[in-house]
Amino acid sequence: MTATHPAPPGRRARFTPDDVSLDDFVALVTAPTDPHAYRHADRVEQGVVVYAAADLRAAASTPDGEDAVRAEIVHALADGPGIVVLEGAWDDLSVVDRATAAFESVIAAEKASGGAAGDHFAKPGANDRIWNALEKLAVSDPGTFVDYYANDLLALVSTAWLGPGYQVTSQVNVVRPGGVAQDPHRDYHLGFLSDELTARYPAHVHLLSPVLTLQGAVAHVDMPVESGPTLYLPHSQKYGPGYLAYRRPEFRAYFEEHHVQLPLAKGDAVFFNPALFHGAGTNVSADVQRVANLLQVSSAFGRAMEAVDRARAATAVYPTLLERQDAGWPTDALHHVVAAVAEGYPFPTNLDLDQPVDGMTPLAQTEVLEQALAARWSADQVATSLGAYADRRRTAPIEGL
Repeated sequence: MTATHPAPPGRRARFTPDDVSLDDFVALVTAPTDPHAYRHADRVEQGVVVYAAADLRAAASTPDGEDAVRAEIVHALADGPGIVVLEGAWDDLSVVDRATAAFESVIAAEKASGGAAGDHFAKPGANDRIWNALEKLAVSDPGTFVDYYANDLLALVSTAWLGPGYQVTSQVNVVRPGGVAQDPHRDYHLGFLSDELTARYPAHVHLLSPVLTLQGAVAHVDMPVESGPTLYLPHSQKYGPGYLAYRRPEFRAYFEEHHVQLPLAKGDAVFFNPALFHGAGTNVSADVQRVANLLQVSSAFGRAMEAVDRARAATAVYPTLLERQDAGWPTDALHHVVAAVAEGYPFPTNLDLDQPVDGMTPLAQTEVLEQALAARWSADQVATSLGAYADRRRTAPIEGL
């Protein structure tokens, strides 16, 4: 007989829709930001901790000072408002301008070549977007790439939140006059999943997800408020079931009424907890094209120990899965095997080829296999589909093929 034990007091297996409460949320987000907790900051503005980059560099010029600055930034991102602004973070504006020119060349070339223009939280084609801008800048203008990503404050904030071994990715977004605001949302990882799928993840994963990623943006032009810089709701990252809340009308209405919005100057940078409720604003300016390099810095630990050719493994076991299905195996048992053999998460991918045109995520390998079983694809069909799946994740053709 197996003994059973109650869950520890206060421990929840999962957040459910019934846990979502606007009153609880409001109690958190109306907390003031204590300026005394941020002794290196220039000021607190609309609840946001604002640093002068030159002062931050001076404070972090010794090992002890660097540790103190890192601890302060982590406090701001985790337990404070969830967002910091670094004024003048990219202080050599000629480097920013060179990067902008390189990005404009990429946009022009991609427009000339045609193709879909998907987006995660905005209408496809509404903005100019460069997926994988980091690699494209490195390949097209390595000198500018080196000068741009030598930035010490990007490294300081990234190591403060994620530690060493982090990985930087970048997506450039250009919002023209008339570009409408995004819906408020949380970001990568759980922020990209449907409510139904999000609710299947245990509560502790909801709390873990934000510390796997650092979100950031570098202003490549001056961004007055009328140009629509990002809207934020300080302290909203602290709300446990927030990944199940941000799509709800009452939460969106509260965000619309209570968000904050700070103007940015060229070279300023914003870094924030990905669980912070946020969304780009509407560009109501007459002539400002809002250009931002959106940075997503990922933890080194979000990876498996071994490299597995899952397309090869899935193709190999698929005929047996079909046999078991014909023999009457329950769907759950088949899906357990699919989960073990195939990749269950669609990222990372090449968003130029695998864009979220019909949703926020493309299909995962597991979903491809589940569709194949439902439609009784042949083994050759599965091999072809998984081969195309792998091809969509390459950023360039393999030479010689």
